[in-house]
This record gives sequence, C-alpha cells and structure tokens, in this order.
Amino acid sequence: MTDHNPNATHSEDNKLIAERRAKLAELRESGHPFPNDFRRDATAAELQQKYGDKTKEELASMGIQVAIAGRMMLDRKAFKVVQDMTGRIQIHASKEVQKDTKHWDLGDIVGVRGTLSKSGKGDLYVTMDEYVLLTKSLRPLPEKHKGLTDTEARYRHRYVDLMMNEDSRRVFYARSKIISVMRQYFTERDFMEVETPMLQVIPGGASAKPFVTHHNALGIDMYLRIAPELFLKRLVVGGFERVFEINRNFRNEGLSTRHNPEFTMVEFYQAYADYNDLMDLTEDMVRTIAEKVLGTTTVTNTRTRGDGSEDTIEYDFGKAFERLTVVDAILRHNPDITREQLADDTRARQVAKELGIQLKAGWGLGKVQIEIFEATAEHRLMQPTFITDYPKEVSPLARCKDNDPFVTERFEFFVGGREIANGFSELNDAEDQAERFLAQVAEKDAGDDEAMFYDEDYVMALEYGLPPTAGEGIGIDRLAMLLTDSASIRDVILFPAMRPEQKAGHGHGE
Repeated sequence: MTDHNPNATHSEDNKLIAERRAKLAELRESGHPFPNDFRRDATAAELQQKYGDKTKEELASMGIQVAIAGRMMLDRKAFKVVQDMTGRIQIHASKEVQKDTKHWDLGDIVGVRGTLSKSGKGDLYVTMDEYVLLTKSLRPLPEKHKGLTDTEARYRHRYVDLMMNEDSRRVFYARSKIISVMRQYFTERDFMEVETPMLQVIPGGASAKPFVTHHNALGIDMYLRIAPELFLKRLVVGGFERVFEINRNFRNEGLSTRHNPEFTMVEFYQAYADYNDLMDLTEDMVRTIAEKVLGTTTVTNTRTRGDGSEDTIEYDFGKAFERLTVVDAILRHNPDITREQLADDTRARQVAKELGIQLKAGWGLGKVQIEIFEATAEHRLMQPTFITDYPKEVSPLARCKDNDPFVTERFEFFVGGREIANGFSELNDAEDQAERFLAQVAEKDAGDDEAMFYDEDYVMALEYGLPPTAGEGIGIDRLAMLLTDSASIRDVILFPAMRPEQKAGHGHGE
C-alpha cells in the first residue's frame, strides 16, 4: 500500500475499499451492522497495571473475566492486537473463531469478552469467548512506516495520525495535562476562572491584525478577539481581584512553525502585585508544570540544523531563571555595540542600518531598540530568561517605571530562543491610557494594521479605578512545544490551520 491518503484514487486503495464496503453490505443483510450494546469494563493500561506482574500460572488460577473494546491494529491470525485510548492488548482467537471473524479487517472496532491470560512470552491477552464487530472500517489503515511519512497528511487527517502514531498521542496527552496542572495551580492560589467574549466590537489587548466578520442582526462588523486582556482588567475594576482565562485567540497573520492563526493562551491578572511578582509566579508555575507533567525539571529538546544534523539542548527549570533588561540582552550578544549608542536615536538607527534592519521613518528610539533586540539577541536566549524593561513605545498597556519613564515594568519570558510569555504591571492611569490609545490610532491611520483601536469603554473603566495590578499571557501552544520536544506548533495543535485540500481536477494542489 502507498502512503495513506483518505481521498486516495489509486486502484489498489479503491479495490480494498470496495471489498470492505461489500463486507459491510453483507453485515447489513444479516442484521444491524453498528451495535451499541457492548460495554467494556477494563482498558489495556488498567489490565497491564493490575496484572502485568502476574505469572502465566497465577493468572490461570485467578480466572479473571474481562470485557475490552478498541480498534484492531494487528492481525496475526490466532493473536490479534486491539488498541484503546490507553494502549494495546492482545486477543486470542481459536481456529473456529478465526473462521467466524474472517470478515474483520485492520481498523475495525471490536468488543471482546473472555478470560485474561498470559502467553509464554509474557504478554497479556484476552480469550475471545464472546466477540462482536462494533464498527466496520471502510478505509484501510496506512502501512506502519510508509503511511506516516507525509507530514501534511498527519496534520490534515489527525484522526489517522492519532490511530497510528504513539508519539502524537503522547504529545496531546501531555498538552492536556499541562492545561490541567495550570488550571489547578491558579485555583489553588485563589484565582477565579472566567470567560470573556470571543466576538468583539473593538479588538484590543494586543498589537495584531484581527479577523473581521459581520453581525447581520446588528448590522455591524465585529472582530474575533486577539486577546482577552481589556475584558479581564474590567473584571479587576469590578472587584474580582484575581482572574484567569484559558482562551482561544485569533490573529490574521501568516503561518510558521511558531504561528497559527488561532492559538491558546492563559491570561491572568492579580491586583496589588507588580511585574516582579508575576515573574516569581511564572518561574514557580513553569517549574511545577514540568515536574508534574514530565517528572523532571530538566527538559531535553532536539533541533535539526540546516545541514540535517541534530543538536540536543537541555533546559534546566530547576535553577533560578535569569533576568536581563532589553538593553543588557543586546549588549551581551553584541560586544561591538555600546550602551551609549543604544541610548541615542541617531546612533541607534545607524547600528540598525549596519545590521541590515529595515526601519520606518515614524519609529522612535524604543522601537529601534526592540528591532535590534529581536534581530540579534532574542534567538540566543536559550535557557529560561526574563527580558525586562521594554520601551514605552512598544508597550501601550504597561505602566512606566517611576525612575525611568522611557521604559515600562514589562517582561517577556524566553526559552530556546522563543517567546513563551508576556507580562507587565498594568497601566491604571486613565488619562495616560487615553493618550496612548490616541497614539496607537495615529499609527493605524498611518498604515499600521496591527496598531490598537481606541477603546472608550475601557478608558471609562479605568476612570472608575483599577487597583495596582499585574497581568500576563502565556502561550500554551509554545509551552507545549517546549515540554514535548515538538519542532512545530502544528505538532501540538490537534487541528492546525491548513490550506483547503485540492481535489483531483480542481487545481494544482498544495
């Protein structure tokens, strides 16, 4: 069989599908082909955990009766292998049973009741005393090795990937546990979980291009949210002093190994705290997640170089995370640049020009510094690092530092050269916020489609009074990439965004 393609037109695939449809037709004639009255009482993992250490003789003397169900993945005549959500277990068919189940194919979902036994090789199996075909699979499974080499097919047809690829299942179990541990971490610290609108009249809380839709009944354009930030801070104004939301956000940007147009974040806000408190919290939470999900604070990632060779990198979450300012990070990774150059607009622009960085005329010194940082330092931040003191110009929602109003009390958290989180002491001066929104509107009018809108209601909320507050967003997809050693964001999103598949005769394909 060739590489798997659920829309295959190869004659061999068509022949196999036709054979299976014929078997289903026979089943329809003999009765209901999709029964729903079988109930299992054990899973593969449960049986292995309870009885895996028993000897063949001990199991025989116990006479344990079990009912299992799952997808048939291997058929070795007498011994077949069934896979459920926890793993695999064998079933044993006598010659008579083999004849009776000749219409079974790989991929079929079956139910079996029988005695739990152990083979001479030490493998658990269930005798097929009672058995039923629960769902007929009309499409053949891909070959174990050839069928999983098409990365695009794995993302597009995730259900097949999950059937065949244990590593994929492991990644998504880990992702689920990351979110579970995170939710528990917040609730144990008196944070209240809330929900805020995904469909908004004004998209706010981040600098990003939104998706636009139209509400027919109201007769207005609306936007898919780019961040829940401004709604969460409204709740803090209202008196919910610790809130968090595990949320989907949507940004109309390109696709890459780090970007998907819809992605998952956790955003949280804590009154009477500043960005230092949130850095402490983030360090402790990430360490806790690593320990509970992986059982260790040392995370190993494998990276492929341009020449095809691989590097192994170890990230140590057990040590204190380093904290560096934006300027200090630039200086560390650019020994030829001086602090004085970065502090002067003309000289900083010259540095950027020499580095080949394209600058726009309207950008100020803060934006120039960030461009230099992103081009020369960001990708070198391998071990867990907080980068602090972002310029006010690129931080329209963050509080300025009292001793240096050019920068804000803001940080971003990096591991492996990737940004994982962004947090800051919140701007709670309503008049200052209004001025910054106006500056963003001017940038939008000048052609920046990622600049923020003016949110009059949010300014009104601040006028009622936001207590001193710190807030943060953590990218769950990127954190999952890190903890599961996944090279692409598509590897940790069950159904990533894909270009529509071109059918035969309808275009040139992808």
